[in-house]
Amino acid sequence: MVVSEIRRCIDNGTEFRGDLLNFRKDGSPLMNKLHLTPIYGDDETITHYMGIQFFTNANVDLGPSPGSMTKEPVRSTRFTPDNFFRPISTGPGQSNFCREYSSIFQLTDEVLCQSILSRLSPRDIASVSSVCRRLYLLTRNEDLWRMVCQNAWGSETTRALETVPAAKRLGWGRLARELTTLEAVAWRKLTVGGAVEPSRCNFSACAVGNRVVLFGGEGVNMQPMNDTFVLDLNASNPEWRHVNVSSAPPGRWGHTLSCLNGSLLVVFGGCGRQGLLNDVFTLDLDAKQPTWREIPGVAPPVPRSWHSSCTLDGTKLVVSGGCADSGVLLSDTYLLDVTMDRPVWREVPASWTPPSRLGHSMSVYGGRKILMFGGLAKSGPLRLRSSDVFTMDLSEEEPCWRCLTGSGMPGAGNPAGAGPPPRLDHVAVSLPGGRVLIFGGSVAGLHSASQLYLLDPTEEKPTWRILNVPGRPPRFAWGHSTCVVGGTKAIVLGGQTGEEWMLTEIHELSLASSTVYTTRMN
Repeated sequence: MVVSEIRRCIDNGTEFRGDLLNFRKDGSPLMNKLHLTPIYGDDETITHYMGIQFFTNANVDLGPSPGSMTKEPVRSTRFTPDNFFRPISTGPGQSNFCREYSSIFQLTDEVLCQSILSRLSPRDIASVSSVCRRLYLLTRNEDLWRMVCQNAWGSETTRALETVPAAKRLGWGRLARELTTLEAVAWRKLTVGGAVEPSRCNFSACAVGNRVVLFGGEGVNMQPMNDTFVLDLNASNPEWRHVNVSSAPPGRWGHTLSCLNGSLLVVFGGCGRQGLLNDVFTLDLDAKQPTWREIPGVAPPVPRSWHSSCTLDGTKLVVSGGCADSGVLLSDTYLLDVTMDRPVWREVPASWTPPSRLGHSMSVYGGRKILMFGGLAKSGPLRLRSSDVFTMDLSEEEPCWRCLTGSGMPGAGNPAGAGPPPRLDHVAVSLPGGRVLIFGGSVAGLHSASQLYLLDPTEEKPTWRILNVPGRPPRFAWGHSTCVVGGTKAIVLGGQTGEEWMLTEIHELSLASSTVYTTRMN
């Protein structure tokens, strides 16, 4: 009842005063007199709550444990910090407390870990560990932390993390803390060997395990490229390597490159020698003889470039927006399951769609939810850079777009915190737990600052946060391609220096304490 009243007061923006029954580590009860007062900003909106607590001893008899049928006086029990789960009798005349509260500790360690603790979030586990010695010891277990991470972040992310040397070195508990708090995030510049030749821009890249794959791009005199390069970050001296593949797709730029189910690459759309494309090609990078294979999808979307794409369930490609013939901007969303014998494109019906756009980003969170950010969007007769955020839950029977942030849109909210300026051709990095990092892009009037913005769409009231990250970020923050490698670092490729496109110098945004590389770092 008290918690419900606190929630009601916060929802209504009113003051709360009340008493809460709490317990010390030794099990003895105490009373917490809580006073919550809203704090208003200059615009008369609530920005914070101030809480004041007064603790007093509580003379409370919690009664016998449930199910007790004895007529005899019940002996009181208490619990020591070292053995919270084992009752210890107290002498006559002492108050009886905490028996009902402690019934959970009669469960075995196995049941506690697999059925209860594993379902908590990493933050909750960190809090639970301070309750008593037994829970502290249980939360030191690496197998428990792995289950917590898998339940919180999904099996695909957990499998990716298992391939990263840093995960084994740090352990699941430390890794969960660093990826949750982002306390270890830092920029690093790496100089790698090899070369991507001929020189190009407007390529696309993605991660396959700890390898970065680059395909296509725009060469000299708008020449569309169709070659494939790989950078293995697990190598002692990483260098770009040209991959000899069979049946390469037609050259293109302004396309998307995605990874499905481990090592299967998927290319869609772009602009080629004959104009815009809407074809799909796949490549198994781990095959003995890598060969591009065209997927003849039924009822494909219109040809396009500068669209955005992401993947779902390790089998489905999601394509959104872009630019069609004659410069027409698009607002549609399509799905294609490339593992089917006869794949069929399916347009996601929606009663309302975000304004048509290109150069935006698409991210996946919560399993089957997608998040769209930014781009060059149609606004009446104009085309303006956008900073709006839209989400869609594809697990719903009738998926629909929702405006998470923005102005003048159905369901739009105005979250606290300074949001990123409107932009396109930016970098969007999906983090474990559903959070999204936004970096760089083309901002009106000047190159954008290398500021990182963080948004958690799973929060009740999503709030933009600015991350102050040490290290050396990319000097120029537009025209990049990026991918997340192993779930612990984002690799930022390319970027226009004003004269040429650089691919021998790449920037790494490390999300966890980084493994020491033998390559040259600055």
